Amino acid sequence: MSVTIKRQKKTIPTYVPEKPNKMPYFIEGRAYQGACGRVYPIPCRDRLADAPVPKAYDMITLSNEHIEVNLLPEIGGKVYGARDKHNGYEFIYQNPVVKPAMVGLAGPWVSGGIEFNWPQHHRPTSFAPVEATVRRNGGGSVTVWMGEAEPFHRIRGAVGITVYPGKSYVEAKAVLYNRTDLPLPFMWWNNLAVRVGPRYKAVFPPDVEYGNDHDRRAVVSFPVMKGVYHTARPYDYGEGVDGTWFSNVKLPTSVMVRRGYSDMDFLGGYDFSAGAGTVTVADHHVSVGKRCGRGATATLEKRGAPT
Repeated sequence: MSVTIKRQKKTIPTYVPEKPNKMPYFIEGRAYQGACGRVYPIPCRDRLADAPVPKAYDMITLSNEHIEVNLLPEIGGKVYGARDKHNGYEFIYQNPVVKPAMVGLAGPWVSGGIEFNWPQHHRPTSFAPVEATVRRNGGGSVTVWMGEAEPFHRIRGAVGITVYPGKSYVEAKAVLYNRTDLPLPFMWWNNLAVRVGPRYKAVFPPDVEYGNDHDRRAVVSFPVMKGVYHTARPYDYGEGVDGTWFSNVKLPTSVMVRRGYSDMDFLGGYDFSAGAGTVTVADHHVSVGKRCGRGATATLEKRGAPT
């Protein structure tokens, strides 16, 4: 059985960002997650409409007998969501409304799905449309390539999302191409959102003993989190709690596994209420980091190395 493709307009309630600032931001003197906050030549938007409006998006849906995967090229080329057809479980959380938070480098950023971030942090163009091409492969699989030339250095980057007949997983392949004759810096990381509740448990590799926040100076033992974790809002875990349980992490928190902290290739989570979960798998020599974060939804990440 071949994978089916559906490309159609999907209406989603959207809080539309206001028009960009008229004057370009060359350098604000601000830091952004430990990096420079420059955005030029990207227009910067910092305000949303007060009420949602119905907005039609170009949605590409890949489906086989086991899973259905929705892609949104118009919002940074992200996987918008995915579900298991047998039990209805959203193993990739699909947000029912587009309401950006102003945490992206150039402003709007949308939670849910899988965002593919590069060349740094929450992607500068995470709310911008990208090119999308659909390809049928031998054996009945289908790949959708979504990509762009990023505006800072004009490095070309794309991600290929593939669904195979008879398989219950989604494959993502990243391709980066430096079109200049100079070495240029970049970071690539994938941020996958899952719906969580009191009985949700993160599944870290058993060789993980420590994690850190965005500021690498903030280190905590893991999976048993002890003492004060100096995140954006420090929290004292006292004699220790099992940090893999969502209910034990009281504040928005990131636990990142850096290069050398784990020699294993997976990271996942399991919802005991739903009887289902999600796992990400990537070669730890290439995708060298891992992260689990607590917010309105949880995130599971695989991080590539800056070069």
